[in-house]
Amino acid sequence: MKIHFIAIGGSAMHNLALALHHKGEEITGSDDEIFEPSKSRLKQKNLLPQKFGWFPEKITPDLDAVILGMHAKANNPELLKAQELDLKIYSYPEFIYEHAKQKTRVVIGGSHGKTTITSMILHVLNYHDKQVDFMVGAQLEGFDNMVHLTKENDFILLEGDEYLSSPIDPRPKFHWYQPNIALISGIAWDHINVFPTFENYVEQFKLFVDGMTRGSTLVYNEEDDEVKKIAEQATQPTRKHAYSTPEHTIEDGETYLMTPEGPMPIEVFGKHNLQNLAGAKWICQHMGVDEDDFYEAIATFKGASKRLEFLFESSKVKVFKDYAHSPSKVMATTKAVKQQFESRKLIACLELHTYSSLNAEFLNEYKSSLQNADEAVVFYSAKALQIKGLEPISEEQIEQAFNFSGLKVFTAASKFQEYLKVKHFNNHVLLLMSSGNYGGLDFGELKQWIE
Repeated sequence: MKIHFIAIGGSAMHNLALALHHKGEEITGSDDEIFEPSKSRLKQKNLLPQKFGWFPEKITPDLDAVILGMHAKANNPELLKAQELDLKIYSYPEFIYEHAKQKTRVVIGGSHGKTTITSMILHVLNYHDKQVDFMVGAQLEGFDNMVHLTKENDFILLEGDEYLSSPIDPRPKFHWYQPNIALISGIAWDHINVFPTFENYVEQFKLFVDGMTRGSTLVYNEEDDEVKKIAEQATQPTRKHAYSTPEHTIEDGETYLMTPEGPMPIEVFGKHNLQNLAGAKWICQHMGVDEDDFYEAIATFKGASKRLEFLFESSKVKVFKDYAHSPSKVMATTKAVKQQFESRKLIACLELHTYSSLNAEFLNEYKSSLQNADEAVVFYSAKALQIKGLEPISEEQIEQAFNFSGLKVFTAASKFQEYLKVKHFNNHVLLLMSSGNYGGLDFGELKQWIE
């Protein structure tokens, strides 16, 4: 097939482009900006556009398909040309579904944890050499590409994102997939620019479950009240399996999972990650991996990229970074790190970067989210507010919303970096949380400052 990507540089889009290229399809693409690592990975396979921008002349009648990414706008010149030529235009999830509709579709959904759970499952399957198609939203150690598509594999494992499918398709991505096996990890209000009320957001998960195939299997976190309610009311799945936080202990900064063979040390930690592990175990069993084999494999899982990722340590401080940005994720991650390293002082640094987190009305959702930290820092840039077309936020609003005594607030990247550079660390854990890049923080320089 000859396939053109509009907005090829996105995290998911470039992975799909690479997967289809590997499969033997003829791939072209456009974008107005492409950042690392997408840029280097596309360039390596000669898929990087020669010029950035939108070029309607790339859209020709001989294209078999156009795949439209969320980064593009509804008035994108290439999209308009494709519509004029009446070409087949797919959103990312629609194209994935077309590939997967004859396979057993395993979809992992939830406001938080879905990337980690999907990665855990994939790690276990790969450890035992069980071949499946997959699509995961973060890089995983041992995998070159996080999208893999074949004709022969029976299963496809999909991370089920609730965000919109494309600029011309307002349906949440995971509504496309119609799972045979599904998991919901938890529900916490997110994407308020798209789902203006909590009730509207929860409704998307109800519709996700309603879209499951007849005779399907639903795995769900029974410790989440909203998830439990949806699962108990669901009529499509004929089998339902609840999971909760498994028994475990923490000794000298290491977590031990209780198994039938006794306590087993694991690389990940925190209540939320233990819940993720319990959900992943159920899914793996439905995909043909028994309990003993699951435990053997999961012992070596180090985590998905940017998900509570250990960066480095010195004699004075351990440094972690995490993708956490929504209030529930920030609270869970901060609590997990504090519980894991009780004897150390925790400095939690949060960058407000997303539309929701920079919305003045949403800020109050962050109340008490940093309560487990010994010292807390919030950084955001006025430029991010301007780019997103949001009203200015004052430092006083931040302080009032977080309700954390002694909270430090920085609005300039240079000031935030200077704080880290001169900080006197002594038996600390430094936790950096953001879906952005902390104002251009160089982790190599950070390591030099700390050492």
